[in-house]
Amino acid sequence: MRVKICGIMDVNTAKVAIDYGADALGFVFAESKRKISPEKAGVIISQLPKEVIKVGVFVNETEDEIERIAAIAGLTHIQLHGDETAVFSSALSLPVIKAVSFQSNDALASYHQYPCEYLLLDGPKGKYRGGNGTAFEWTDVNTNLLKEKKIILAGGLNADNVEEAIKIISPYMVDVSSGVETDGVKDFTKIKSFIEKAKGILLV
Repeated sequence: MRVKICGIMDVNTAKVAIDYGADALGFVFAESKRKISPEKAGVIISQLPKEVIKVGVFVNETEDEIERIAAIAGLTHIQLHGDETAVFSSALSLPVIKAVSFQSNDALASYHQYPCEYLLLDGPKGKYRGGNGTAFEWTDVNTNLLKEKKIILAGGLNADNVEEAIKIISPYMVDVSSGVETDGVKDFTKIKSFIEKAKGILLV
C-alpha cells in the first residue's frame, strides 16, 4: 500500500516520513493552518529523493498561479481540492489528483470521465476543503464506479482505522495529515505507526 503524508512544512518531517516509507508528500498552497510558501516548499523538495511524489494542494486557484508555484516548488503532481472543471484539469502540465468529498455514489459517478490520474476520496468539507480529519462511511462507497481510476483514500484516517479502511475500499494509496499529528504538529511516532499499519495490509 502506498502512503501520502500531507501538510508537510519542514525538511526534517519530510525526511522522517520518507525514511519510514512514505511514497508521496503533500504541500498545501491553499488556505490552511498547514499552508506553505512555494519557496519554502522548494527548499524542502530539493532535498528529497527523485522517486518520491511531491504533490501541491490547491483550491480554486488560477491555472497560471498553479503552474508558477509548481515550477518554483518542484512539484510532480497537482491536487485540485476545489470546484475545478474537467477543462481546467486537462490544461495543467502535471498529473492531476482530483479530490472529491464523498456524498453519494450518484455524485461520485459523475467523476467517471473527469481527466485525472488519481481520484482522491475525502471526508465532508469543513472549515477548509481538506485536512479536516473527518471520516465518512467507507461501506457506502460503490467501488465498482471507480475501477478505471487510481483511488487515494483520505479523510479521518489514523493508525487505528487505516487497516479497516484499506480492506473496504482497496485504494491505490492512503493519504493522512491530521491523523498523524499531535496538537497540530506532525508526530513522528504516529507517522511511523500509520505507515506500518497501512503497508502491513495485504490485499487479495
